[in-house]
Amino acid sequence: MPVSCCGTVHHGSSPRRVIHKKPGIRTCLSQPCSSVGLRMLRTALSLEGVEERDEEQEDEGEDPRDGGIPFIINRGGLPINEETWEQMWRHVARIHPDGEAVARRIRGTGDLPKIPVPSVPTFQPNSSIPQRLEAIQRYIRDLQYNHTGTQFFEIKKSRPLTALMDIAKEMTRESLPIKCLEAVILGIYLTNSMPTVERFPLSFKTQFSGSHFRHIVLGVHSGGRFGALGISRREDLMYKPLEYKTLTDLLQEFQVAYRRYWHTLCKVKIGHYVSHDPHSVEQIEWKHSVLDVDKLSKEELRKELESHTRDMRLKIGKAAPPSPSKDRKKDMGSPLRNPGSPMRKNSQSDRRSSVEKRSGPAGPAADVNGYQIRV
Repeated sequence: MPVSCCGTVHHGSSPRRVIHKKPGIRTCLSQPCSSVGLRMLRTALSLEGVEERDEEQEDEGEDPRDGGIPFIINRGGLPINEETWEQMWRHVARIHPDGEAVARRIRGTGDLPKIPVPSVPTFQPNSSIPQRLEAIQRYIRDLQYNHTGTQFFEIKKSRPLTALMDIAKEMTRESLPIKCLEAVILGIYLTNSMPTVERFPLSFKTQFSGSHFRHIVLGVHSGGRFGALGISRREDLMYKPLEYKTLTDLLQEFQVAYRRYWHTLCKVKIGHYVSHDPHSVEQIEWKHSVLDVDKLSKEELRKELESHTRDMRLKIGKAAPPSPSKDRKKDMGSPLRNPGSPMRKNSQSDRRSSVEKRSGPAGPAADVNGYQIRV
């Protein structure tokens, strides 16, 4: 069965590479200001009917595809180099209903309107945790969902936390539209100063009409309550206020939301709590527990989630390894460039997976007149 990641269809092997890895610093002469032009493009595509799917970059070795068309990742940094810039516009011409006309209309306009840039939230000392989380979510939402077909920030899950935090800082500087995996990294960065808020990755795999779709949010836990931060094309598949008593309650809320779009929740991956130290060289543990939701009874799922919650609580008491000193960091070089940076690989034995599973094939996903419900 083909597997789709944000609309990506993988037929058992890696699709043809279309991403040019050569970094560049030149910008196209016809390129508008990087943030204004790209935000304007995102707005135009969103308003004119381009539909895309939230994505989680599941496999580092594969280029994702969006609706059968290669999904572009900007690997050259910002400002975007000329090669990636032109590739982005060619992609827009392929995915937009108006084809090349929309690209000519935007690129041929010299007086593009000024796009407002959201401000990074600041907090008063007496602001409550729910108020702070709501302000962070409002900022993520104001950056807007990226409909252009080009992911502007390259997120490699294997990078140490300190490197991912550098990317998050760049997101705040550039104020460009983002996708769900970028929103998770940004959410971690913006909550680092809240020691009473624990953060963990929560990713979903769903099925609709014979294809699989993936999405990820940042789970949060504070004061005995769970919630979530993130971004999505669907309002009910991102932010969840800090009001759910258990992880089971939070997961059921997402499950109900997916049912509204005729998606069946197949698998959930839950990571461990993320360190609050922005200079930590640890890797984020993205999938400590992997649960086959469609093969577990409600009671089995509840027990698995309770077990994961206990595991996370136990980790809080364990001291994180100290971050390297400044001299040590100089020796290591930039965490963004140096492949020799210390990275901890999670072995298969370190991860939990659902073991008690009900037998029997899962029922076929609903198909509404053959239309792919994009979430």
